[in-house]
Amino acid sequence: MAKKITKYDEGDIQVLEGLEPVRKRPGMYIGSTDEKGLHHLVTEIVDNSIDEALAGYCNEIKVVIRKDGAVSVSDNGRGIPTGIIPKEGKSAVEVVLTKLHAGGKFGNGGYKISGGLHGVGLSVVNALSEWLEVEVRQNGKLYTQTYNRGVPQRDLKESGTADRTGTTVTFFPDTDIFETIDFNYDTMKRRLRELAYLNKGLTVSIDDQREGKEHSETFFFEGGIVCFVEQLNKGRECVFKDVVYIDAEHNEGEIEIALQYNDSYTENIFTFANNINTEEGGSHLDGFKNALTKVINDYGKKANILKDDEKLSGDDVREGLTAVINVKLTEPQFEGQTKTKLGNSEMRTAVTKVITEYFGTYLEERPKEAKDLVLKCVLAQRARDAARNARELTRRKSVLESTTLPGKLADCSDKDPTGCEIYLVEGNSAGGTAKQGRDRRFQAILPLRGKILNVEKARLHRVLENEEIRSMITAFGCGIHQEFDETKLRYNKIICMTDADVDGSHIRILLLTFFFRFMRPLIELGHVYAAQPPLYKVQRGKSEKYFYSDEELEEHLTTSGRKGVEVQRYKGLGEMNAEQLWETTMNPAVRTLMQVTMEDAYEADSLFSMLMGDQPELRREFIEQNATLVKELDI
Repeated sequence: MAKKITKYDEGDIQVLEGLEPVRKRPGMYIGSTDEKGLHHLVTEIVDNSIDEALAGYCNEIKVVIRKDGAVSVSDNGRGIPTGIIPKEGKSAVEVVLTKLHAGGKFGNGGYKISGGLHGVGLSVVNALSEWLEVEVRQNGKLYTQTYNRGVPQRDLKESGTADRTGTTVTFFPDTDIFETIDFNYDTMKRRLRELAYLNKGLTVSIDDQREGKEHSETFFFEGGIVCFVEQLNKGRECVFKDVVYIDAEHNEGEIEIALQYNDSYTENIFTFANNINTEEGGSHLDGFKNALTKVINDYGKKANILKDDEKLSGDDVREGLTAVINVKLTEPQFEGQTKTKLGNSEMRTAVTKVITEYFGTYLEERPKEAKDLVLKCVLAQRARDAARNARELTRRKSVLESTTLPGKLADCSDKDPTGCEIYLVEGNSAGGTAKQGRDRRFQAILPLRGKILNVEKARLHRVLENEEIRSMITAFGCGIHQEFDETKLRYNKIICMTDADVDGSHIRILLLTFFFRFMRPLIELGHVYAAQPPLYKVQRGKSEKYFYSDEELEEHLTTSGRKGVEVQRYKGLGEMNAEQLWETTMNPAVRTLMQVTMEDAYEADSLFSMLMGDQPELRREFIEQNATLVKELDI
């Protein structure tokens, strides 16, 4: 078939001027225009203030969500330069707010170390805001300028006096650009708290002034990442009483490491470069791991704890380790799909040298603690050998690699995983109802008998001996731990469907703990959900309505009256017939699913350790503080 020829010549070439490219393709600059992109605007401005702190000129940052929904970020740094740039004929303030790739981070003058390297942050926020106002306090004067969608409404002008220095940027996101302009307090709080940990001595505050959402918090950690590790290990027994802290200079900047071993079976290492969370690790993490393994092996042999032919693996020496690695360097190079992996090869050598020297000396000076640590690693090695044997035995029994699915699994008929989902259902009775009520084409049902093993207190070989866990591993098909392979996952959605009572909540937490410890990518990749069954059925004559909270029910009864109304409180899924379960909880057109997310991995780790660990007093404290507040648990 002949193709229609469309004219294409020089008249079709567009040149986008100034900030037009940002408004035309915002996703290229902030990733997306959803809630994540919205909060990225705040991050861009805060990072400028953090750069002032890294340079030694700022020790206080304030973030305010105003009543009108705008956000204000203030710092007590030097303030954006206000003088005229001759080449541009405009103030430096206006240039950095209206020109992409303009800023003080490209040479060695303004900033030696910086998280923002491209000079696009402030101008991008300006371009994507309905309005923005900048205030600069400098030389005893206050300078202000306002913008509408990136366009200055007047020149920078002197509008008062100032008794301190610093910059305040206030902006209101453009509703023509963003899907939502409702800022999430918790999302912002998490990042600000993280920055306070990473920059010891820095005070960071957040104040939500919106009606009905009033809340404020201030973060200040004199010990920086030492406090970070202490918080991560809260509620755990530790091998070292105090956190090991290392702070060393290197050619390109600074290396800061805090570490402490606890009695758990998991490792938690968080890495940062210039305050950016390098979730994919990189050269600094590689150097740390290699050096840690060598230092502990060398000490073990020197102290005659290990024989000449014995060698601890990296997994052995990192069991129960909590560590934060925070490096600062002049020219960071990021790689990986999400640009969260540090690529600077020199950092591998630098971190290796620091750990070898400082941690090696630490062990030499504390022989008792060092011996306890090596013995803990030896125990981990033996347990790992037992787990390996259990794995092999499990494979021989066709659990980890078998295509034979569990007998109690009611699988779906579709074979394309992208459209399939599996419900993990509490009890055989509810499982039978779910099997009858489901859509067999894409919904699978796996009934679980009682409560699965609490994996927070168990090593791998015990975990693999649990029948319910083995059934889930086989049904999912994607493997566990290092063998996890998303391409083999048989369902796009894994949905925990438990009763809306205390026991149901406990079973859900046990399931989430298993996923978090052994199949964390399931959560990270967005495959895990919790079903939301109704709490009440309200019947008036032949009319039936379902309600999912006490507040919903009370509002309905208040507006509709109570005469002739019959209210049924569901104690469990088994009280609903198949049709009701489909209508309320399983029908994709009307159901409510709560996606389990990993926005705050270290907080989730602490929460699981507290809820499922060995210290009931911490659980009791959490329940007492949150019993009347928590409606849902979003980990």
